[in-house]
Amino acid sequence: MKLSFIHYILDFIHPFGVSSNTRKHTDSIFIKLDYSNFKGYGEACLPLYLGESIQDTVTFFDNVKSLLEQKTFANSISEILKEIDQLALGNNAAKAALDIALHDLYAKSKEQSFREMMGFEKVLPKSTSFTIGIDTEEKLAHKIESANNFSILKIKAGTADDKQLIQLIRKYTEKPLYVDVNQGWTDKKMVFEMACWLHDQGVILLEQPMPVAMKEEMKWVTERSPLLTIADESVKRLSDLENLNGAFHGINIKLMKCTGLAEAMKMIQYCKEHNLKILLGCMAESSCATTAMAQLMNFADYVDLDAPQLYKNDPFIGVDYKNGKVFVNDLLGIGAEPKIDFFE
Repeated sequence: MKLSFIHYILDFIHPFGVSSNTRKHTDSIFIKLDYSNFKGYGEACLPLYLGESIQDTVTFFDNVKSLLEQKTFANSISEILKEIDQLALGNNAAKAALDIALHDLYAKSKEQSFREMMGFEKVLPKSTSFTIGIDTEEKLAHKIESANNFSILKIKAGTADDKQLIQLIRKYTEKPLYVDVNQGWTDKKMVFEMACWLHDQGVILLEQPMPVAMKEEMKWVTERSPLLTIADESVKRLSDLENLNGAFHGINIKLMKCTGLAEAMKMIQYCKEHNLKILLGCMAESSCATTAMAQLMNFADYVDLDAPQLYKNDPFIGVDYKNGKVFVNDLLGIGAEPKIDFFE
């Protein structure tokens, strides 16, 4: 197998604000695996808060090239992924890109979609939230208007006055809301009070309100909250999920955090066995990685896979959006193909 990769800058339609920063673009590294006449594609999306640099990701890909050159279809995907995982700690986004590309390649070699290869039922369309980043009132109103086709909005919070922010949102829409604080709150009693207040404002779930280190405080809130609490930064891989210990009602699974589809499926199984809610999310990826994650929508309680809708230069075709729902196509592999052959 031959590995190629290229750095690409995904440009937002509107500046994307969260509690810690605002950015106009996201760096992604797209990869291609060639074997025989087949090509598999993957993506390592690298927003700053993920904590994985472009250079470290490129170095990891350089180091994995020789390993992949020795691999054939006689090797199982799980065997190859295990060797890749053991090469170095971290580099979860790079590992996710390789996982996505390997699954894409294997399914195409069998002339099947990923779903068919895994024996899953046909993926049904599901409503996704549409993310509204922190901004001025005028721009928030414009963003809400542009999300007219979506039935659920995801609001980025963690501002100086989040009640005022939600009241502002409510001036322009009565749609159900997800509220994502990105670790922006630190007082457990205030978090509980906000959870109660947000519940009365038509909010469905509250995502990662407190810092990762405040696990016991978060457990205190979850035990009392009328609102579903969802872990994001607190859970990357299966080992984090196993140590959650009641701190949240559910988790946001993202391929860039968990190292890819194989690990995501293990996490889904764990959640089903332990009665934890599942939100399938994305790390501002293009249609490449978002389409890969959408293959697992049948297992989700909630879906937040809107990222391709936020960009003006998405270089892949993949999932489609109609009336606020995500539709998975019938293409082979993960269902995503580049619009241009930028690997050449």
